[in-house]
Amino acid sequence: MQHIPVLFHEVLDTLNLFPGGLYVDGTVGAGGHALGILKAISPEGKLLGLDRDPAALEIAESRLAEFGSRVVLIHSSYSNLKSHLNNLNWKTVDGILLDLGLSSMQLDNPERGFSFRKSGPLDMRFDLSQPFSAADLVNESSKEDLANLIYKYGEERYSRKIADAIIANRPLEDTEELADIIKSAIGNRPSRIHPATRTFQALRIAVNQELKALEAFLPTALDALNPGGRLAVIAFHSLEDRIVKQFFRKESKDCICPPEIPQCVCEHKKQLKEINRRPIRPEDKEILANPRARSAKLRVAEKI
Repeated sequence: MQHIPVLFHEVLDTLNLFPGGLYVDGTVGAGGHALGILKAISPEGKLLGLDRDPAALEIAESRLAEFGSRVVLIHSSYSNLKSHLNNLNWKTVDGILLDLGLSSMQLDNPERGFSFRKSGPLDMRFDLSQPFSAADLVNESSKEDLANLIYKYGEERYSRKIADAIIANRPLEDTEELADIIKSAIGNRPSRIHPATRTFQALRIAVNQELKALEAFLPTALDALNPGGRLAVIAFHSLEDRIVKQFFRKESKDCICPPEIPQCVCEHKKQLKEINRRPIRPEDKEILANPRARSAKLRVAEKI
């Protein structure tokens, strides 16, 4: 199955890779970025790859088999980074990558339930061993909770209309059926995206608790870095990118006291230097080759 890692060269350039280093790919997926990292840190560098999707890990294991014991692949969330580093006796590492995008393998497989363009079960779980799916969320949530999560995680202005329509048509089990209900609830309003895009995004984020995992991961990643080590995060929507941006800005300042306090009382010390204050975006030729890359934003910071 074709896999095109987003911002591949930009990631390799900004991570400051060197032979013999220790690196982490927190969302290893099919191993596209990991392959480039392992080649760059040869002959002795090592990489820990984490992913919640067992199907992706199978592909990564085959793709990275040539590196033998230099790569360790674990079925786990990146939010569990600290425990896995402890188990490997890796006290600190030289660089960490997190690619928060939904892979083409996941999106194009209707059985995974991520796409509103193909009929499939309302699933949306990254980790199929977790019991709670999008169908559970859609069919068991109250109208208020459903509207709130669609608004919060999807930034959908018509969240209440959509929640009303979902409640009126429950139970729902199919992705296309849900997409049609959303489209009918919103009506034919001018937009460059499909009417179901934001709601499907919200459900996926809620099912996988993606923002909570990211918020837990960032301080752990900072602690795990060697001085001079870099943390690179690729985000695909504003909620993720905002969390990363705010964390990088906060940890790049000494004082984080509110402006109205005349003298610093927080004793906060900066630990990061932003490599790029503005996110790195894909070039036109990459977007032409891989249209799903168009919304990608890469932010990189270095531990000082």
